[in-house]
Amino acid sequence: MINKYKKAIILLENGESFSANSFASDGENVGEIVFNTGMTGYQEVLTDPSYDYQIMTFTYPMIGNYGINSFDFESKKIFLKGIIVKEYIDFYSNFRAEKSLKEFLISNNVIGLCNVDTRKLTKIIRNYGAMKAIISTLNFDKDYLLEKLKQSSSLVGQNLVKNVSTKTSYIFENNKAIKKNGKIVVFDFGVKQNILKKLENLGFIIEVVPFDTKANDILMKNPDGIFLSNGPGDPNVLENVINEIKLLIGKKPVFGICLGHQLLNLAFGGKVYKLKFGHRGLNHPVKNLLTNAIEITSQNHGFAVDKNSIDEKEALITHINLYDNTIEGIKYKNYPIFSVQYHPESSPGPHDSDYLFNNFKEIIENA
Repeated sequence: MINKYKKAIILLENGESFSANSFASDGENVGEIVFNTGMTGYQEVLTDPSYDYQIMTFTYPMIGNYGINSFDFESKKIFLKGIIVKEYIDFYSNFRAEKSLKEFLISNNVIGLCNVDTRKLTKIIRNYGAMKAIISTLNFDKDYLLEKLKQSSSLVGQNLVKNVSTKTSYIFENNKAIKKNGKIVVFDFGVKQNILKKLENLGFIIEVVPFDTKANDILMKNPDGIFLSNGPGDPNVLENVINEIKLLIGKKPVFGICLGHQLLNLAFGGKVYKLKFGHRGLNHPVKNLLTNAIEITSQNHGFAVDKNSIDEKEALITHINLYDNTIEGIKYKNYPIFSVQYHPESSPGPHDSDYLFNNFKEIIENA
């Protein structure tokens, strides 16, 4: 299998390099290299806009074995700069599969690298933190690649949301059979399709709007609730968005997930910091401090809310991560507003936290 594909290279910001083979598109890309520990869900990861500007290392050793289908997309395209796997499986087996992972990557002009010691690579990321990396199937001169890497931008400080957000407002409708009562407006910071499906299943009309929509324009739509979606990059650079969220506080019920969770905290005067290597996987244990229940959760984030920045008069911490005690959920005491850092839509992942969508509906109905 080593000789089946073209030669490729992975060069990390700290100077370490890995030889690899290319099984998809040729090219050369820079991005933040991270890892995901999920045993399934590579299609959802590939199409999740939150992974913009990242190079994904899959820790599960065999990727591609169930192919690609048209049902599990989270968006219309791939936002990752490339993927790295130990063993790529080209002979997929799944009754829903329509094409191979290789075909899907090539159709999106995305680099896919295999025959890599992903265990070693993951250990480096875990020990030294997420860092910039360059992957190439075109040039193998390490001095050239390292210089190009040094000249490239870091993920920190970039507004990546503008790359993934819708340009115009639209009504999301996946299931016409669902009777709609009321409306939820969704800020699209990189929203996943399965989040929109969950919101629609609550029985609301779902209107998705661009990330930079003004608060007054939202209120003119007279929604019953406002949703702040997941998305990529550094929340601290979205000052204009944070200012608009401030204007919405106290006006309507609000629910935030992932980046939306971080932006809400910043709007309330809190702080957000970058994690060493982030949380990306399907089995992160989270404790619900309101019920003492342990939820196994799906996660994808590189930033977290600073616990010391929370005003206890304003906010109540509702969930914590049992791996590192980082904040996973907040409820705001004086408003019908709450948020979580993880992904309760479970696409892919466990369904332990599905109740949060029903909580949002109840808050709207009681507002």
